[in-house]
Amino acid sequence: MVVVGFATQKKENLTGAVASVDAKALENRPVNNVTQALQGNVSGVNFSVGNGGGQLDSNLSFNIRGTGTIGSGSSANPLVLIDGMEGDMNTLNPNDIESISVLKDAASASIYGSRAAFGVILVTTKSGKDGRMVINYSTNYRLASPVGLPEMLDSEDFANYFNEAQKNNGGAPVFEDRIIQNIKAYKAGKLKDATDWNPTKDGNGAWNDYKQSWANVDWFKEFYRASTPSQEHNFTARGGTEKIQYYVSLGWLDAEGLSRYNTDKMSRYSAQGKISAQILPYLKLNYNSRFSRRDFSRSSYLGGLFFHNIARRWPTLPLKDPNGHYMNGNEIAQLNEGRDKTQRDELTQQLALVFNPIKGWVTNVELNYRTSTIFNNWYYLPIYKYGLHGEPIPISRDGEAPAGHSKISEWAARYNFFNTNIYSSYTKEIKKHTVTALAGFQSELFKSRQFSASRDEIYSKNSLSLNTTGGKNDDVSGDYQHWATAGFFGRLNYNYDSKYLLEVNVRYDGTSRFLRDQRWNLFTSASVGWNIAKEGFWKHFGKFGEAVSEFKFRGSYGELGNQNTDSWYPFYQTMNIGANNGSWLLNGDKTNTAKMPGLVASTLTWEKVASWNVGFDLTALKNRLKFTFELFSRKTYNMVGPAPQLPPVLGTAPARINNTDMVSNGFEIVTSWKDKIGENFSYNIKANLTDSRQKVTKYPNKNNSLGTYYEGQYLGEIWGYQTRGIAKSDAEMTEWLKTHDQSALGNNWAAGDIMYEDLNGDGKINSGANTLDDPGDRKVIGNTTPRYNFGLLVDLKYKNVYFSMFWQGTGKRDLIFNDSPYFRGANQNVWQSAGFKEHLDYFRPEGTDSPFGPNVDAYYPRPTMDGGGKNFVGQTRWVQNAAYVRLKNIQLGYDFPADIMKTIGIDNLRIYISADNVFTFTKLSKIFDPEANGGSWGQGKLYPLSRVISTGLSLTF
Repeated sequence: MVVVGFATQKKENLTGAVASVDAKALENRPVNNVTQALQGNVSGVNFSVGNGGGQLDSNLSFNIRGTGTIGSGSSANPLVLIDGMEGDMNTLNPNDIESISVLKDAASASIYGSRAAFGVILVTTKSGKDGRMVINYSTNYRLASPVGLPEMLDSEDFANYFNEAQKNNGGAPVFEDRIIQNIKAYKAGKLKDATDWNPTKDGNGAWNDYKQSWANVDWFKEFYRASTPSQEHNFTARGGTEKIQYYVSLGWLDAEGLSRYNTDKMSRYSAQGKISAQILPYLKLNYNSRFSRRDFSRSSYLGGLFFHNIARRWPTLPLKDPNGHYMNGNEIAQLNEGRDKTQRDELTQQLALVFNPIKGWVTNVELNYRTSTIFNNWYYLPIYKYGLHGEPIPISRDGEAPAGHSKISEWAARYNFFNTNIYSSYTKEIKKHTVTALAGFQSELFKSRQFSASRDEIYSKNSLSLNTTGGKNDDVSGDYQHWATAGFFGRLNYNYDSKYLLEVNVRYDGTSRFLRDQRWNLFTSASVGWNIAKEGFWKHFGKFGEAVSEFKFRGSYGELGNQNTDSWYPFYQTMNIGANNGSWLLNGDKTNTAKMPGLVASTLTWEKVASWNVGFDLTALKNRLKFTFELFSRKTYNMVGPAPQLPPVLGTAPARINNTDMVSNGFEIVTSWKDKIGENFSYNIKANLTDSRQKVTKYPNKNNSLGTYYEGQYLGEIWGYQTRGIAKSDAEMTEWLKTHDQSALGNNWAAGDIMYEDLNGDGKINSGANTLDDPGDRKVIGNTTPRYNFGLLVDLKYKNVYFSMFWQGTGKRDLIFNDSPYFRGANQNVWQSAGFKEHLDYFRPEGTDSPFGPNVDAYYPRPTMDGGGKNFVGQTRWVQNAAYVRLKNIQLGYDFPADIMKTIGIDNLRIYISADNVFTFTKLSKIFDPEANGGSWGQGKLYPLSRVISTGLSLTF
């Protein structure tokens, strides 16, 4: 049976696009949350790593069948329902999950209304069962290590590389000959200290650093530990009688992060209790209570700025000065002197009554409540460098505060969610005809309350609270918001002998986010199915007909509305109020301010999502072979786009309106083969493949500017120049410039610089008017949208030994990193450049005096400390192939013989070893990870993913 909207259905009777995953896919995975285990397991569900990278509390973002909307402020997140109630599946203990269903098309998701416009994920947790109490205890111990850290140049190569970059720019060497000789001596063990005292530095004297020091530190290896431990423990008990069943679970996960200094940590606690009681012959009561707590703490500096700075720290900078104090500028003091702690509590209560007065008629009344509380404490303390005799000297923090400054901030939020579902269904069977009608009502209310405060000048690191501060620069804010939805729904199912199938859905939805006249809308969908293998003529196909037990064609069409916006009150004009932020003084104090609000559109209304889906399901060879194919199209229209241009005399922002459309087309393939060889060996192979593209079909861009969306654009397009190559001599560049004027991109062209193709034939290399009609010499050179996402699972079992491996990846994707210092190397300026081993593959002419020797067929152009713009504009040379295949998980386990275990009162004992993110095949630069390559401060500047190896056991008795 497969869980669908407010019901369950046999898989053979499904007419919509529905995928399901059972608990086995989540077993023994050394992951911190559910989404990490789901990645690649479900066709059509696309996961991506956000700017948090692989941090302990980071969750994968996901969508169903690609980007759903580009509307201003709108969201295309799927609706996640846990036991029928909206929730975050990352708060769940994966061990509590029974199954997961994914409703991907409008026909299957429409029963849930406006919050399900881009699909639904239904999570069903485990329940009690009739019979004696069964207890399970499972545990695992893990070791995590960083994946894909960039390899920094050693100090000697770094110094020579930076010197050449400065030389190419006409500047003096960054490192003097004396320093380079000291670098060599220090590497050879001939010098004890990596710096010396400079009596004239900073006016009063200081330890030499950066270009006047000679250490040899790989800062990535220094900041990240080689391995970190974690442990997980889970306990469950389930059982019951014919009238009462129960399920109880407890879970604890304790994990350490990769940071060597001021280590990041996370603990997750979970508890769940379920009871189902047959109170009367026609009345059943279900109660479910679930609690989760997640404690996460890290250095308050372990954010985007840290990941930006880590590669800017030169290997020549010592870890410590000769007195043993951490050196100024190496990030460690900032990491150590501050903490960011967050506690998230969530309590869910679900009560349901099920009435079944007569056969076939069932009425459900569900009352759901969830309260979530988040508390954050964040602070930093003064940091110091140290003088010749170890005396502390206050210094400023990068991007934070002046010398000697400290600060504490606290933030608290409470979210309450109320949900009522009342629905009734009636099923009637007449011979081979089965008709089911369902009608119901659903309401939701969400309330949010937040408060934050901060103060400067902490008195003592032993008393970290708002009260124990100097009371300077108080900053207090808070808000209270809510939204609500209501909907009436109905569904009609017709089934003739599992041969002819029909489903019709209707939903009438209202939302608090729109004005009264725009608040309610009607949405409908329908789907049909035909299992041709059940027709009488099928047997005439001979052996093929005998082999195929299911050959079902399906089709669906439906429309939904999307009310998910980032504005809870888009129809209200609100003034931005500022406290003490005026630019003038009144009685010696800064004044409060208020800003004129923008206009509000009285016609602002729903985004609409219309989709169709066709496909077929094939089951053959005694259920050993299964194959599913889906073809789909989804149109999102009436998205909120840019406001129309109005004269500046208006004096405020014009109102946003519904004026943008987009279409998404794609396909999905899922196939599996399950069989046995002899009595002792069984195997299962399952694969899935998904692809989709999104195209903008309507957008208010009169001039077709390439700086924003335009009609006909495929999402993810990369525009750039066509690279001819790197000039191998000054003469070659001079000859090229005679017919290719590249002055719009830069000056002082020479050997080792890029030559660009003249695509429009005017002899000038430029971006034209930067429009679709006049892009100059640019064209579409790639696309960042992941294409052909796939997963491959192989399960093998011989007697009591089992082995599995799961592969996941992307078949086609382009990425370009031309704006990232991580990619450019020494091509920004001396303080904003990085030096990795890949950067040494740069142009060096024949006859060069470079210590690296000539390299005329290099990948990189000559490095220059002038910003590097002319050689690093977007172009075909810098487009990277980001397709990859990753061994996501591999497991080896053993089940102890049941007959032996029974003699000591044990039902089952399993031991196993498991590993995640084992290895990766990709052509992408080693500087970047194909999954985690973003970053709030630029591409690649984020917390690395982890390779996790675990061993564990599961004991059932």
